[in-house]
Amino acid sequence: MNKLLREIILPSGLTFQQIQGDITLANVEVIVNPANSQLMHGGGLAAIIARKAGPVLDSESKSWIREHGPVSHGVPAYTNAGDLPFKQIIHAVGPVWGSGEERAKLRDAVQGSLQLAHDLQLKSLAIPAISTGVFGFPVEPAAKVILSAIIDFTESNPDSCLETVQLFVYSDQAAAVFSAAWDQVLI
Repeated sequence: MNKLLREIILPSGLTFQQIQGDITLANVEVIVNPANSQLMHGGGLAAIIARKAGPVLDSESKSWIREHGPVSHGVPAYTNAGDLPFKQIIHAVGPVWGSGEERAKLRDAVQGSLQLAHDLQLKSLAIPAISTGVFGFPVEPAAKVILSAIIDFTESNPDSCLETVQLFVYSDQAAAVFSAAWDQVLI
């Protein structure tokens, strides 16, 4: 069961929530999958999402790569959600810790996901703590980057059709770190 940890209505009118739990159970139109540039959903949260979405996700991901090439940090891909109850899945490529310019790449991945959701005319999105799992990005700096990127996007795009953004964390430790960062960045 998902647990609401924090909620704020930003000056743009967007409802921003921090939730602890399973992003595949989010009540939104689109979720963000923390992907790699080849959309090979073999580990971590990406593997969980792929398993729950079913074979259509793998098939559409391969088609995307054939048509568009590797996915960049700032320009995510999207597919249908298969067996999951969402309109689409956005595939955001976060940085691998130690690859260089990790903070900028993570910011680009978050803002690119928000922009794509807006471009697809979606009203609600759930995003995970991108890169903090198998990609090794330390949770504390990632929390500050992700939260700031979401706030900056909403301030720069006051006419966005997004009405709700849910930031999902899974573990108790990540929830505590993101909650502390929330209190620093948003209050």
